[in-house]
Amino acid sequence: MAEQQPTHNPPPAGPWYARLATSAGRPAVLAATLIMSMPGEYHVARFAGWSDPWAYGMPFSLSSYAGIAAVVAATRPKGARGRVSATLGAALAIVLALAAQVVAHLVATGHMDHNQAWLIAVTSMVPPAVLAHLLHLAATPVPKPEPAPAAVTVERAEQPPVPPKPEQAPQLPPPPPNEEQQDPEPERPAIVYRDPRCVAVRPLYDNGTRPGTAAMRQALLDAGHGRVGDSTIRGVIRAEIEEHEPHLAQLPPAIGRTA
Repeated sequence: MAEQQPTHNPPPAGPWYARLATSAGRPAVLAATLIMSMPGEYHVARFAGWSDPWAYGMPFSLSSYAGIAAVVAATRPKGARGRVSATLGAALAIVLALAAQVVAHLVATGHMDHNQAWLIAVTSMVPPAVLAHLLHLAATPVPKPEPAPAAVTVERAEQPPVPPKPEQAPQLPPPPPNEEQQDPEPERPAIVYRDPRCVAVRPLYDNGTRPGTAAMRQALLDAGHGRVGDSTIRGVIRAEIEEHEPHLAQLPPAIGRTA
């Protein structure tokens, strides 16, 4: 089963003052915007006929409504129930907040008469409409996240049992060699080497191969001659051995040997 690698969120980029302005600036801008929007929304509520302290509820209802609808629209996945309604509600809350500011400033500057039936009617519908939509969003179930798919383990097919190997018949010992039929090995002629170290290397030729430098060096070490250079091993010791027995130079090289 493959292990999922943990995901690490990269650190925010930019200098510290940019990160500070981003983290601390957003709540500051939000607070300043709400404070600046409150007088206009308050005056529109007064134009519609609300008296104090009830007129102060208009800024809070519009601001809370816009925030709740925006959060619902952003947190619900695409296609979930209530997401489209929350998006429309957030847009409507922004439109109402903008209209309240425009109407309040037009009235304050004398460009508009606040005593108009349509303005009073629209403003009067805001609180019950906001309440109805928030109750609708609260009653809409939030979809639960789907569980992650379980890792699928692939079971190996059971291998058929291996049949036991048949018992082998006991091997008979080889017959004793017939000493009369065997040719006696030719005795190696007694050779007196100029370099006594040749005596430690000469038995390596008995395997039917021409020994390499590494094997001859090890034989010299085992015989207590110490470490001997490559040029001495090949140019002096092996050359003298093959000088006395030229046929040894024609043997095939040992497998894996060093020249």
